[in-house]
Amino acid sequence: MKTYSIGEVARELNLTVYTLRYYDKEGLLPFVERTASGTRLFKASDLDALKVIECLKSTGMPIKEIKSFIDWCSDGDDTLQQRYDMFLERKASVEAQMEELKKTMELIEHKCSYYKTALDAGTEAVHKTNKIEI
Repeated sequence: MKTYSIGEVARELNLTVYTLRYYDKEGLLPFVERTASGTRLFKASDLDALKVIECLKSTGMPIKEIKSFIDWCSDGDDTLQQRYDMFLERKASVEAQMEELKKTMELIEHKCSYYKTALDAGTEAVHKTNKIEI
């Protein structure tokens, strides 16, 4: 079975070695094996787990909650409901983030159109209204 060093994992996942050590210190990597001298040996399945951790982190999930998820995975089938519920909550959170980003994009598109029209006309006067356009 192929193993990876912490540096190889960091490069593969575009993380820093410091981040991986922090995750380990926070208890997110209990599955990573170590040599007698303490060197971490990552397996392909560990990289997959780290991808899930990074995914959860990108949704804004706190490290403490990610640790609970890792613990639930270690606990086995008795925690399937908790894990399912957690992912339903994450899904709702990401959907809300996407809706906010959609609104942000609409405003940005409006401003791009506004300034393109002004540039084409050589002036903002083309948009003359009684309100200030910021």
